[in-house]
Amino acid sequence: MIAFLKGQLAAKTLSCAVVEVSGVGYQVLMSQDALSKLGQTGSEVQVLTYLHVSDSGIALYGFLTEDEKALFEKLIGVSGVGPKMALAALSTFSPRALADAVAAQDATQVSKIPGVGKKTAQRIILELKGTLEVGDGGLFAADDAPSVVDARLTGASEALLAMGFTAAEAELALKGAPEGATESALVRYALKRLGG
Repeated sequence: MIAFLKGQLAAKTLSCAVVEVSGVGYQVLMSQDALSKLGQTGSEVQVLTYLHVSDSGIALYGFLTEDEKALFEKLIGVSGVGPKMALAALSTFSPRALADAVAAQDATQVSKIPGVGKKTAQRIILELKGTLEVGDGGLFAADDAPSVVDARLTGASEALLAMGFTAAEAELALKGAPEGATESALVRYALKRLGG
């Protein structure tokens, strides 16, 4: 198994990077988030990898963090979720935000992953709940990473800014918002407060 690649970034596309190691170019499929964080072509990079062997061929998947790789491995362990869907999940959510959505059993949030319908989202939640939480038995260490709740508040705030409200007005309108509310519910809540 190839645990990681350390070399020069030879090329980068929307779905993969080519890492040159001792004259050999390895094509590594990566999430869009990870690709955006790689340096410029020619820079030195280190990419954690997962070698996937199937009937259709061999593919190398790459990650910038242990959390991202661990979540990918958990996701492909869910029945009906393959490497491409797992990579789409990592392109849609940060590992921590997806873990928060699973912990909250928020199928609507999980179904935002391209190719994931309501049933697949529910299966992901059912098979992964309890395995991603913070702590000794979970996937992530306790840290100050933004949660899915913070992401919803940020999204609602950005929507209000796009409507022409100031940042101060948006912040004030979202204070005391109900916990567990969706992004659209947060926007409605804020608009009611701003209208009153």
